Amino acid sequence: MARRYDPERRQRIIDAAIRVVGSKGIAGLSHRSAAAEADVPLGSTTYHFKTLDELLVAALRQANEGFAKVAAARDGLTDPQTDLAAEIAGWIGEWLAGDRTGVELEYELYLAALRRPALRPVAAECTGGVAELLSRRTDPVTAQALVALIDGICLQVLLTGVPYDEEHAREVLGRVVAGARG
Repeated sequence: MARRYDPERRQRIIDAAIRVVGSKGIAGLSHRSAAAEADVPLGSTTYHFKTLDELLVAALRQANEGFAKVAAARDGLTDPQTDLAAEIAGWIGEWLAGDRTGVELEYELYLAALRRPALRPVAAECTGGVAELLSRRTDPVTAQALVALIDGICLQVLLTGVPYDEEHAREVLGRVVAGARG
């Protein structure tokens, strides 16, 4: 049988891995479950991703695009007159109002880095990227503090089921921003 060229196969496997993690959690992901979800032979997953960690890295990298896309789509960081705390609170609200499964998945993959060292550089890329965006309007230390606060706010909303309160988030974020100004 002739080998069929399939340039999209790697991407389909990543997308399938994200769907598996979204429905079954990290524990439900294997080369076999990703292959079945992508409707590709098992050998295809191991060809493109030698280890499960390699597949998780690719999935985390793709999942991390969610918040970055929301932040990049808004132009409040380019205008020094924009209330930075309100802008960030708006990012969070927009992100959490979107596909909730995608937000949960992003955090599940992000937190998987606690047990899977191979994921840590990708998690650091995510937080570093957001801190870099925020550094356009504040110093690097405050930017990192804001990233930590964003993560905390999002995790509290996801874990408690309490609706996101944008005004409260703006107030809390504003205190960090104001503290940086002295």
